[in-house]
Amino acid sequence: MTPAILTAMGLEKTYPSLSFGEPGVELFRDLSLEVAAGEMVAIVGESGVGKSSLLHLLAALDSPTSGEIFCNGKPIAHLSAKQAAAYRNQDIGYVWQFHYLLPEFTALENIALPLLARGVSHADAVSKAATWLARVELSGRAHHRSGELSGGEQQRVSIARALVTQPRVLLADEPTGDLDGPTAERVFALLQTLQREYALAAVLVTHNLEFASRCDRVLRLKQGRLAPA
Repeated sequence: MTPAILTAMGLEKTYPSLSFGEPGVELFRDLSLEVAAGEMVAIVGESGVGKSSLLHLLAALDSPTSGEIFCNGKPIAHLSAKQAAAYRNQDIGYVWQFHYLLPEFTALENIALPLLARGVSHADAVSKAATWLARVELSGRAHHRSGELSGGEQQRVSIARALVTQPRVLLADEPTGDLDGPTAERVFALLQTLQREYALAAVLVTHNLEFASRCDRVLRLKQGRLAPA
């Protein structure tokens, strides 16, 4: 059996009440998850149940109230801000529903940014960014800024930016949610092809049940826990 790359054990997350004396809001209760290398797990569930919040915990963008998260054997649930930033730069590729490309930079420059943040030389960062632009079939758009790209092209650039650092884990939060049907299909197919090619441990949050069914496992988040859908 392939060992888990990403593991969550006994996660609980409670947000304090905004009203004095009122109990907090419990989002997760004894939630556990394991994702192996090369496996894509889809997380489905109603709006507001905490799917995006779960990805935030896995990416160390937030900390659980209790429980632990391990990535490649390293505990990451309670990192300092500096440690969390390094973890995301080294181990995590994150694709959001919105592309979050910096509008003043070109597609090539946006992809190179995570490498520059890591301390890679400008020449090497640009070279690797160009390779990834080719992987997402956008070499001809290298010097276009984000506002000059279509929605599907923007999301393909964001996928290249997420994977240029060669992470072990891919987290994708409704990556096709803002795209029309044919474009969404192309972006999902590209994302899954790259995930399998690089044997990434992937967690996909989606409302698209057809895309979810094409993943290795589908889990439903309900009442603070994950269960097979």
